[in-house]
Amino acid sequence: VDVYVNGALTLDNFTPGSFSDTLSLDPGTYSVAITAADAKDASNPVIGPIDLKLGSGNNYTAVAHLTEAGMPTATLFQNNPDAVGKGKGRLTVRHVAAAPSVDILANGAAAITDLTNPDEVELTLPTGTISAAVAATGTTAALIGPADVTIAKRTNTIVYAWGSLADHNLALAVQTVKLDKAHH
Repeated sequence: VDVYVNGALTLDNFTPGSFSDTLSLDPGTYSVAITAADAKDASNPVIGPIDLKLGSGNNYTAVAHLTEAGMPTATLFQNNPDAVGKGKGRLTVRHVAAAPSVDILANGAAAITDLTNPDEVELTLPTGTISAAVAATGTTAALIGPADVTIAKRTNTIVYAWGSLADHNLALAVQTVKLDKAHH
């Protein structure tokens, strides 16, 4: 797809499951439209235009995804940069898939239950690697994964469950955001 911000082509031929480089933007409201990759302009968007309001000093991720019912949409998430303490990291899980509510399994056990699109849950975990999987709520049969996810110190590891259950293309995408250093 192509992504237009305030009518200007900002991301060209952007592929599903990928992340752009960080964009530094002034606080304010931005109109975002997502078009087919071969569009000449933003006049016939697949998603939008939608207005995204960005506050000063905040860190956001705008996600183009499907609703639970499979309709194209976009959601603005604010990434939590707060420090979590020595030997720990943050895991944020975001449900942006065309799928019903899910449980997130960490090392085979439900760590997050009944997560619905487009919600998110944050956990503070010891650093290390966990085996993460996504299952239908109340079950342990993996719809996505298991996949190794690294919980790193001073990092918010953000895992997206995306794609479509009906189209059999559910997948994980992982983004990392550095956390603020703890104040002593």
